[in-house]
Formats: sequence, structure tokens, C-alpha cells
Amino acid sequence: MLTTARIDAGLTVDQVSTSTRVRVPIVHAIEQDDFSRCGGDFYARGHIRALARAVGVDGEDLVARYDAAHGGSPADRRPTQLLDTAPIKVNDHRRPNWTTPMVVAILAVVALIGFNLFGGHSNAPATGAASSPLASAAGSAPAGSSAQPPAPAPSLAPIAAAPADKVTVKLVAEKATSWVSAKDGKGKALFSNNLETGQDQTFTDPKQISLVLGNAGAVHVYVNGKDLGPAGADGQVVHVTYTPGDPQAG
Repeated sequence: MLTTARIDAGLTVDQVSTSTRVRVPIVHAIEQDDFSRCGGDFYARGHIRALARAVGVDGEDLVARYDAAHGGSPADRRPTQLLDTAPIKVNDHRRPNWTTPMVVAILAVVALIGFNLFGGHSNAPATGAASSPLASAAGSAPAGSSAQPPAPAPSLAPIAAAPADKVTVKLVAEKATSWVSAKDGKGKALFSNNLETGQDQTFTDPKQISLVLGNAGAVHVYVNGKDLGPAGADGQVVHVTYTPGDPQAG
């Protein structure tokens, strides 16, 4: 019903998301009867009312339908259903008692740590003992010479060169999942789905690539062979377009 009402109103999911402050992936999920992203019944009812208001339908009717499909609203439940009336269970003394084995195990660990600490002091070299080979090597270095700085950490592997006459965009979900929508220069949809953690997608077009990222902080962006880093902040919805020859947003 929400999808039909939105289409009849001439609104896109992005427009509904902007007016209601409900994230794009959650709007998509609710329109598909998936409420797992809402964070519970309370938030699901709030999202339903907000979306219904945006597309011009009766939100209370939709909430009532939701409650009927998910066990009813909290007000409809009788008080006796909210109380645990089961008889109080008496501790069963026949169950094994793990307290003593746990105490023994803890004492054993403490004793092992103490042995390692005090035993290590007895093995320490005496004053004036021969230094280690590394210390000797360091002591033999010419006076005034400085220690070599540590080698820098290896950089990320270079990205393959992209064609100069096209725009090439690679998206990598490095630390979380993000909903991604990608369109080419003619407005044709190339991708519209979740990009799970560890997955990547690459898009190429002669004119431009337009993106909508539902969780910009989770998506690492490479454009025309250059690393642009995360597309935005965690949880931020970003709309961006890239063109040939320019690694920055068009």
C-alpha cells in the first residue's frame, strides 16, 4: 500500500526519505514488508506513520494492519499476559556445583603467574655480564651515527589504471553493510541492493555514474583509478555523481 501510494503521488524513495528522515534502506525494506531494520515494534509503528503521512494515506489504518500481523498492539494485551505467573522454581540441589572447580582453576592461574614473575627475576643476567649480540652490534657502531628509522608500512596495492575516456567507479564495503543504488549516464539502473561487508562493485560508463549510498561511512570509493576514501560519515545518505577524467564528484 505504501509503495502504490508513493508511486501515485509521484514521489521517489529518496524524496520520501528526505521528507521523513527515514533512511533509504529502511524505506525500501518497509515497502517490502521487512521490518527487521526498524529496531523493534515501537520504531516500526513510527516509521509507518511517517511514511503514510508523506504519501497521503491513513497511517493509523496501516499501523492497525501491522499490529494484526505481528501479535497486536501493547494496549490490546491483558495485564495477565505481561506477568510471569509461572510457579517459582526451587533450586535443584542435584545440579552440579561449579563453584569449587572455578576457584581451583583461578588459584592455579594465579600461582602460574606468580611463578613466572618471580622465577623470571632469578634468570636475569648479573651486572657486568656479557651483553646480547644485538647490544654488541649497536655498541660497535661508529660514534655520531644515528639509528636507522623504521621502514614505513607498505601502502595499499595500486588500483588498475582506468580508461581515460570513461568514468570507472569501484565501491568496497570495508567495515559494514550499505544500501547502494547506481545509474549510468542515461539514467539506467546498474545496481540497487545491499553491498555486504567485504563485497565490492565496479561501474563504468562513457558519461557519468550516479550513486546513492545509504551508509556512506561504510563504503570506500575509488574513482578513475584514484582512492577517494570513505564516501561520507557512518549512517549518512549520500547522493553523488562522477564523470570521466575527474576523481572528484561531478
